[in-house]
Amino acid sequence: MTVPPEQRAAVVPDGGLLAVHAHPDDETLATGALLATWARAGLPVTVVTCTRGERGEVIDTPAHPTGVAHLEGDGPALAAHREGELARALAALGVRDHVFLDAVALPGNDGAARPRYEDSGMAWVAPGVAGGVATEQLPPRAFVGVPLDEAAARLAAVVRERRPAVVATYEPGGGYGHPDHVRAHEVTVRALDQVAAAGEPVPDLWLSVAPESAVRAARRALAEDAQVAALLAADERLTLPDPDEDLPPFARADETLGTLRAVPVAPVLDAVLAAMRAHATQVQHATAAERGTAASLGWYALSNDVLAPLPSHEFYAPSGGALPGAPARPRPTR
Repeated sequence: MTVPPEQRAAVVPDGGLLAVHAHPDDETLATGALLATWARAGLPVTVVTCTRGERGEVIDTPAHPTGVAHLEGDGPALAAHREGELARALAALGVRDHVFLDAVALPGNDGAARPRYEDSGMAWVAPGVAGGVATEQLPPRAFVGVPLDEAAARLAAVVRERRPAVVATYEPGGGYGHPDHVRAHEVTVRALDQVAAAGEPVPDLWLSVAPESAVRAARRALAEDAQVAALLAADERLTLPDPDEDLPPFARADETLGTLRAVPVAPVLDAVLAAMRAHATQVQHATAAERGTAASLGWYALSNDVLAPLPSHEFYAPSGGALPGAPARPRPTR
């Protein structure tokens, strides 16, 4: 890991953890080590998922045969399948408490209908960076179109019930730009604002980020691994990310970051890999390196067929205060 000691603080689980994610698989890819570390400590862990990933692409190739390519484009069927994947991934991580956001009753409206929040879809706009689709292509209950206060009120209800010490989600750019990820960040911030406005205990907010130097070092380690070279030769679909290209929003210039919370992946690597493999329609080639490095412990690929390093650490900006221009949130009062 290239991040200097003065810029990182080891995570010591304390109190409950609640993670907010846009789709099934995001809990593993963005916060898998955090969730597994917290669960291994025997503390309460809750995952809130905002949609069921109805519009996700499906991986089904000769090198990664899932036999379910027909589910792509069939929203209800793919949603049901991904619910099963999510359940298996959470079990691998040791998470026992899961909530779909649209299943939460609005305060004072327990008997009201609860329309499902749907995956809004995305388009690749640059290597590793996503953007939204045209408005006319959005489903009727696309998550990006749900009123912010409505979605936030549901999440605030979960926060009040679980009373976590920490809430984790994406940074403002949604990690890699997916509009549902951006919306999940907005909903999380608004929900905590609602909790604070009511004079109730406010959890600490941790945003998933990574120093640019760590991301580039992990990509270079990937390119130098002999196992990766053999994999690329065996599966011509796969490519490597460019260590020098522009990075997605979660990667921040080192000099702009304050002290980050650092979660080592190695102690929970088996759990994280098992959870990745559970999401077989979305994740392929999840592998531990025979010789991990200080930057990378393995790799995986999504439907874009670009290998991504499995970093040695996850990093979190506490309460946004480690991000440039972001106001620090109130400290929890619990």
